[in-house]
Amino acid sequence: MTQTETINLPTIAILGAGSMGRAILSGLLAPRVTVSGGIRVTNRSVERAAEFDDESRVTAYATATDADANRTAVAGAKVVLVAVKPYMVPDLLAEIRDALEPGAIVVSVAAGVTVATFEGLLPAEISVLRSMPNTPAIVGRAVTGLSAGTRSTPDDMAVVAELFSTVGTVLEVPESQLDALSTISGSGPAYVFFLIEQLTLTAIDKGFTPEQAATMVNTTFLGAAELLAASESTPAELRRQVTSPGGTTAEAVAVLETGQVKELFDTATDAALARARRMAAGD
Repeated sequence: MTQTETINLPTIAILGAGSMGRAILSGLLAPRVTVSGGIRVTNRSVERAAEFDDESRVTAYATATDADANRTAVAGAKVVLVAVKPYMVPDLLAEIRDALEPGAIVVSVAAGVTVATFEGLLPAEISVLRSMPNTPAIVGRAVTGLSAGTRSTPDDMAVVAELFSTVGTVLEVPESQLDALSTISGSGPAYVFFLIEQLTLTAIDKGFTPEQAATMVNTTFLGAAELLAASESTPAELRRQVTSPGGTTAEAVAVLETGQVKELFDTATDAALARARRMAAGD
């Protein structure tokens, strides 16, 4: 789907309008998106809810002052995004289960909480999907992993995929791969920021000011990413184009290769995957 195509979605409730919930909401509020029946959001404080007072497409509820806020938000909603902290999920699902519209689609945006957990806590007529968006959703550049539940239909998947397409690219994968996906795209922005941080420190050690170093490194990463997006070449091909045989870049890359970077990423993502599985088990 192109960035200019119109998207029409059914009534949506977002329970937990924190950073990720609001990032998704920003996509839903794009001019090309129409949400019939509107968007309902819940968060804890009255102050945070009041931030939507001037947005006619959003009705916000504060759980701190309205004990029925979550139940009111989901009543009549076709799609319900559960974007609260993972430990809050069981109590929230118990709270809303009999207020959900029959045939509603409930989508987990809670890291590590499985489809089985959701399906075990919700009525049989409720469809469940599990998602894993990443933080570039804030700027409409997310990668969202999306997995079907045992009760979801292809139509359910299509609706939710279209919803997440408002904030980036959607990959439909089996749930068995979702934790692994989280170690790549979910944690990936942190890896990129870590590399930027380290290269910036190296630039400072070469005598540049922090401001100069930030300009060089940040702009280089941004430019390289935009070049990759605009090119039909692979990253390896683009790297080779920059790396003249016998040149300075080739010398630097040779040193990087001695550091076994691929093996280091293997080990790091394996550690993240092990942690995801412990979280799913309640650890």
